[in-house]
Formats: sequence, C-alpha cells, structure tokens
Amino acid sequence: MGQSLARLVTHITFSTKYRQHFIDAFIEEELHSYLGGVCNVMECQPIKVGGYTDHVHILCFLSKKVALMDLLEEVKKRSSKWIKEKGAACENFYWQKGYGAFSVNPQEIDVVIRYIENQHAHHQKKSFQDEFRAILKKYGVEYDERYVWD
Repeated sequence: MGQSLARLVTHITFSTKYRQHFIDAFIEEELHSYLGGVCNVMECQPIKVGGYTDHVHILCFLSKKVALMDLLEEVKKRSSKWIKEKGAACENFYWQKGYGAFSVNPQEIDVVIRYIENQHAHHQKKSFQDEFRAILKKYGVEYDERYVWD
C-alpha cells in the first residue's frame, strides 16, 4: 500500500496531582480550549475536551504522525506552564504523572461526547477515582491500585 491511512479515536483522561481541585469555573473553559489547541498543534484533532475540578477528558483523533506518549507530554507540559502563569493561586499546579488512554469505536463518538459534557452532573455522585476504576473495568485493563494514584 503506497499511502498510510489511519483514523484513531482516543479518549484520554488524567488528573491534577493528588487530585487537587485546581480547575475552577474561572479557568475551566479556557483550559479546555487551551488543551484542544495543543492537540491541534500536535495534529491530533480534538473532538471534545472537558472534565471536572480535578481532572480532564480529551476525545481526539490521534495523528498517525504522533505517538500517544508525545501528545500527552506536550499537552501536560504546555498546559501546566500556561496555568502557572494565571497567577499566584496557580503557581503550585501540576498534573499527575500518568494517564489513561482508551480506543473509541467511531460509532460511539457521540456517547463519549455526551459523557464528557456531563462531567459536572456525573461527579456529584462519583469521584474521579471511582470513575477511572469503572473505565478501567469497562476496557478490561489490569492495574495495581498502589500505583494508579501517585
């Protein structure tokens, strides 16, 4: 085959360090836009970015030219620097080291979009930790609880 073709829909989620509630109403929308912008720069077209006070979700088309690890490194590095420039209240902002990334059936993109859009309502009942455990279970990912939350 002479041409490389790919359509990789990826749902990525990661939290603030120690799940601190840094992402408040004053920064949330701008942060989500910024994260989408970094994805665009990395040629990973964002579909939906959202989250809650202690974590984010990014649904995007992963570029065939960019390794997932490189995308996450740039998203976290650039957005962390950007947030820290927002003032003294944000100077201790950090993302957690790890992340979760899951393939999405293209026919279920709308389901994931709605899921991301409803994060505020969703987290009135469930913590990020419980949400992440449920995602891991859905995808059959084995994990060691001792190392997930550092």
